[in-house]
Amino acid sequence: MRILLLNLYYPPDTSATAKIAQTLAEALATKHEVTVVCGRPSYDPSERRPWKFFQTERKGSVRIVRVGSTDYPRTEMRKRIFNYLSYVFLAVPRVVFLPCDVIMAMTDPPFEGIVGAFVALLKGKAYVYNIQDMYPEMAVGGSIVRPGTMARLWERMHRWVLRRATRVVAIGEDMRNRILSKGVDPARVSVVRHGTEPHPAGEAPPELDSEVIRAIRGSFRFVLLHAGNLGFYGAWDTLISGASALAGDGVGLVFVGDGAQRSRLQAVSADRPNIRFLPFFPGHKIPSVLAAADAHLVTVKRGLEGVVVPSKMYGIIAAGKPIVAVAPRECDVVSLGEAKGFSVSADPDDPVAFAQTIRNLLRDQEKLQAMSKAALAAALEYARAGELQKLLQILEEANRI
Repeated sequence: MRILLLNLYYPPDTSATAKIAQTLAEALATKHEVTVVCGRPSYDPSERRPWKFFQTERKGSVRIVRVGSTDYPRTEMRKRIFNYLSYVFLAVPRVVFLPCDVIMAMTDPPFEGIVGAFVALLKGKAYVYNIQDMYPEMAVGGSIVRPGTMARLWERMHRWVLRRATRVVAIGEDMRNRILSKGVDPARVSVVRHGTEPHPAGEAPPELDSEVIRAIRGSFRFVLLHAGNLGFYGAWDTLISGASALAGDGVGLVFVGDGAQRSRLQAVSADRPNIRFLPFFPGHKIPSVLAAADAHLVTVKRGLEGVVVPSKMYGIIAAGKPIVAVAPRECDVVSLGEAKGFSVSADPDDPVAFAQTIRNLLRDQEKLQAMSKAALAAALEYARAGELQKLLQILEEANRI
């Protein structure tokens, strides 16, 4: 089977979707012919590419076609739109003439799903829509696009794509429920999680960096860690207000990462000694970052359940760490975590409840230990290899329809 995978970002881009696209492409290429159509690296890339209309390279079994999109930095949002538009302008005519049996589009740029649907319709091919983030809800919820005519038109087109796609892939049950609420046939919507990479049995665990752990833990008795993007989609004010009330309990709230909200959060927290901000650590230090916390925070603000599905949950449970989910109850990190026993939750609009949830954990070490064991058990259940096998079956079924 010949598969075309469409996504603007692909390594050496370092975005989450670039890494996910690479994982999907390499897994599918073990059995089928995979061509990725992406743009020039622009998302904090580890290396650049010179401008050409088209460049073709091969990484292992995956063929990569890069179109000559602009490569403005991701931090320049207005210019970044030119990256999106130039990618689509050049990718569509290239894809039209690439042979394939199935087209799979992801969600970079945010309207990639619409572009993929039109290309699949033009070519008369099966179309699998692999949704990583729900648009336009995510753009509206993040105040990137205002509610209004543009958002309504975008939503109308998106619903057409959801109905037209041969198969729709969501990354969580909460996202699937959001999709079904739009009137999509449940039989065509499947869940394929990002999944975990459990440590191989019998192998020695990775060596931890004591300096990284010390930098994160400081002198706090109990460390709550949020590692990742500080964008528009978390209940940040609840975390900061709740953590401030826990200063006398020896609890530290540590943010590792960056994002659009970091400057504001740092300003708000400037006089709060138990709240600290650290930059991202190199990728090979991730096991040490995960190990440094007593519990990890995963947060989604109300109204974005099923729109944002934090994939970092899987890395946390693979490390055997408890999760405190400050998110609506409809979110997978709450419903799954409580069902499997690896998370506790708090209302994203209630800092008092959040603080009380942490105090309850401080008093119950047995609960923390049980959550750690439950996390490791759940990590085996959601192993990435099994999730990728689900995606492979979805694509093969789409090709037969």
